[in-house]
Amino acid sequence: MFCYQCEQTQFDNGIHGCFGNKGACGKDAPTADLQDVLIHLCKGIGQYAIRARALGATEVEADRFLQFAVFTTLTNVNFDADKFVAWIAEAAAVRERMKALYENAARAKGQMPEALAGPAAFVPAKDKAGLLAQAKEAGVKFGVERMGEDAVGLRNLLLYGLKGVAAYSYHASVLGQERDAVFAGIERALDRLATETSDLGVLLEEGLELGRVNFAAMEALDAANTGTFGTPEPTQVRITPVAGKAILVSGHDLKDLLAILKATEGTGVNVYTHGEMLPGNAYPKLKAFAHLKGNFGGAWQDQQTEFADFPGPVVLTSNCLIKPQPKYRDRLWTLGPVGWPGIRHLEGHDFAPIVAQAKALPGFAATEPEKFITVGFGRDTVLSVADKVIDAVKSGAIKHFFLVGGCDGAKTGRNYFTDFADNAPKDTVILTLGCGKYRFNKHDFGTIGGVPRLLDMGQCNDAYSALIVATKLAEAFGCGVNDLPLSLIVSWFEQKAAAILLTLLALGVRHILLGPTLPAFLTPALVGVLVEKFGIAPVGDNANDDIKACMNRVA
Repeated sequence: MFCYQCEQTQFDNGIHGCFGNKGACGKDAPTADLQDVLIHLCKGIGQYAIRARALGATEVEADRFLQFAVFTTLTNVNFDADKFVAWIAEAAAVRERMKALYENAARAKGQMPEALAGPAAFVPAKDKAGLLAQAKEAGVKFGVERMGEDAVGLRNLLLYGLKGVAAYSYHASVLGQERDAVFAGIERALDRLATETSDLGVLLEEGLELGRVNFAAMEALDAANTGTFGTPEPTQVRITPVAGKAILVSGHDLKDLLAILKATEGTGVNVYTHGEMLPGNAYPKLKAFAHLKGNFGGAWQDQQTEFADFPGPVVLTSNCLIKPQPKYRDRLWTLGPVGWPGIRHLEGHDFAPIVAQAKALPGFAATEPEKFITVGFGRDTVLSVADKVIDAVKSGAIKHFFLVGGCDGAKTGRNYFTDFADNAPKDTVILTLGCGKYRFNKHDFGTIGGVPRLLDMGQCNDAYSALIVATKLAEAFGCGVNDLPLSLIVSWFEQKAAAILLTLLALGVRHILLGPTLPAFLTPALVGVLVEKFGIAPVGDNANDDIKACMNRVA
C-alpha cells in the first residue's frame, strides 16, 4: 500500500506516506489496495457517464453509487476489506450499465461509440486474492516516473477533493437534496483522472472547477439540513451527563440522529452527541426531543478513551472511526458507509437492537453538575444581527474577524489553533466550525456589544454557511471578501478539507493560513504556485506573530 491522503500520514526515510502493512489510521494494506481498485472502477464509470450525459442520457442510480463508493474511501470511514470486494463487484456492474447507456445513446444519435481505454476497459477479478494481485500488478494508480511528482501531487489534490465532494453530496442525497450539476462534476473529475493528463495548468483548472462543484454540493447539504431540521438557533448544550440509560451518536449524519431520537422516544433511554454531531443540538426539530441530553466528549481522535468511558451503545454514522478498543467493541455499531471488521453494522433503520442494548447496560449512575457550551450560530443567526456587527466594525468596537476552524487531529502542533483563539485581541470575533473547535470551545471569550466573541457555526459540513456570511458582509460594506477585516486560519486533516480548500480558491478567497502542516501531496513547486496565485501560507511557529500579521494586512 501507499497512501498520503490525510494529515496523519507517516514520514519515514525521507518519504511522506503510509506504506507497508498498515497505515497510521489503522487501515491494513489489503483494504487500502482494494480501495484503489474501487476508485479505478469509479473512474471507468465516470468515463462512460460523462459521455452519455453529453448525449442527453443519465442514470441517477449510477451517480448515487459513485458518491457513496468514493465516500467509503475517505480516511477513517470503512476498514472492512470484504465490503470493498462486494462494492468492486457492484462497481463493475454499474460500469457495464453506463457503457450500454453511452453506446445506445451514441447509436441513437447516429454516432459510432468511442472505444475507451484505461479504467473503462479494466476487468476486475471476481475474488479477493485476484483483486489484490491486480491492485499490485495492474497499477491502478499512475506513477511519478511517468508524469512527475508535481503532476501526481496536483492529480491527488483533485482526487482527494473529489472524495470530499462525494461525502458532502452523499449527506445531502440521503435527505433528498440532489444537484445534477454535482453529479456531472463528479463524473467530470473521474473522467479527467482516468487519463494521464499531466499538464499543471489543466489540472489546476480542473481543481478549481471541482471547487465550484463542491460549493453546489455544500449548498445542497445546507438546504437539506435546514429544510429537514429547521434553521439552527443559538442553543446552550449540556456537556455533563445526567443519570439514566444512554446512547452516544458520533459522525456527521443528522438523519441518523433523528432516527435514533425517534426510536428512543418514550423508552427511558437518553441520547448524547459526540464529535461533529454536536451542532445537531441547535436544530429545532432535533432539540425538541427532551431526551437529547447534550454532548459527551470531544473530537474524533479522543474516541478510544471517550467511547470506553461511555456506559452505553455508541453509533458511528459516518467518518471518523478509528480502531475500536476491546472495552467498547461489543457496544459499537456502524451505519451507512462506515465499517470495521467484526463490528456490528446496522442495515436499514431498525434501531431496536441498539435500544435493547442501551437498556441492558448501566447508563450513567449519577447526574454531574451542569456545564454548558453555546452552539447554533449559523448564517441566519449571524446575519440577523448583521446591523449590530456592521455598526461595531464601523465604530471600531470590532477590529477583525478570524475564522479558526476545520478538522482536528492527534499529531502535535494543533495547540497552535488554541493559542491563536486564546490570544486573539479582545476586540476581534472568532468564527469556528468543524471539530477543531473542541480545542477551545469551552473557553470564555466574552462578548462585544452583546455579540459573542466565539460563534460556533457548526460542522465542517457547514462551511457554506460561513462563506455566505462573508459574502453578505462584503456586500454590506461594498467591498470584496478579500477586503474584509477577515482572516481564515484553517486546520486540515482529511479529504473534506481538501474540497473546502478548492472551493475557497475557486471563489477567489486569498490569504488563507493552512496547518498545522501542509499536505504531503503538495510538492514544494505546487506550494509555490498556491502561494503565488492564491496567497496561501502555512501557519507559523508562533500564533501571536500570525495574529499581528493578519491584523496588519488589513489595517
